[in-house]
Order: sequence, then C-alpha cells, then structure tokens
Amino acid sequence: MKIRIIVAGLLSLLLVACSEEPATNAASDQQASAAVKSWYRFDQVSAGARVFQENCAACHGKLAEGADNWRKTGPDGKYPAPPLNGSGHAWHHPLKILFHTIKNGSPGGQGNMPAWAGKLTDEEIIAAIAWFQSKWPQEIYQSWVQRDAAAQANRG
Repeated sequence: MKIRIIVAGLLSLLLVACSEEPATNAASDQQASAAVKSWYRFDQVSAGARVFQENCAACHGKLAEGADNWRKTGPDGKYPAPPLNGSGHAWHHPLKILFHTIKNGSPGGQGNMPAWAGKLTDEEIIAAIAWFQSKWPQEIYQSWVQRDAAAQANRG
C-alpha cells in the first residue's frame, strides 16, 4: 500500500513538472516576441512611403528588396543597392549611421548611393528610414533596437 502511495506521489510530481514546462516556455516566448515600441510615428511611415517611392525605389526596389546581386561588387568595383526591408545588412547600422549614409552617400566609395543632402530634408530622410524599418520583421527590429541603444550608450 505504501509503495502505491509513493508511486502515485512521484507520478503526480512528474505530471506537474511536465505540465509546467510548456507554460514556462509559452511565457518566455511571449516575452521574446513582445513588440518593441517603434521610435517612429505612423505619419512618418506614411510620408516615408512617398519619399521612398519617389527617390529610393529606383535602386532599392519598390518593396525595399534591393538589387538581386547586392552582395557582389559590380564592374565598377562598387556594391549595388542593398535591401532595406530587413533581409539585408541595414539593420546592423544605428539610426545615426543610416541617416548619415542617406544624407551624405556611400561611405568610402563602397557603393553608388548618392548624397541626398539638399534634395531631401532631414525630416524626409527620417521618414524614409521609418518607412523601410516598418517593413522589418519584429525579430530584426528588436535586434536593431538593441544595437542602436548600444551605439548610443557608446557615444556617451
């Protein structure tokens, strides 16, 4: 009789332990997928859609998909327009660098990105960034937020 009680108790503990793990995983999954608040506003994304289509889409694609061969240098030794939809490397760069690159062109002559200073206002550049960042998958955006915060902290 005592053995049955002990076995029943052990089975109960095992069932409880097994039943709690999915709940714990579900809770951590919810935390991991919790939406990070975007720095941009809806009106910036709306304005950015227009700015992007009128000024950026010719090279970066209407959906910010970039050139097919963006990872390989062209005959001129420069890289074609990368995707800005979260599938390229733009999310590795803090907001300050994204803004600087758009305003001043490709750094070090690495690409054919023209300088948009004098053609686009600072607000239009920010709006274009807001639009293409709004296309990023949540996981990519969350990673970018962490990188951007680290970059800001390092600037002190």
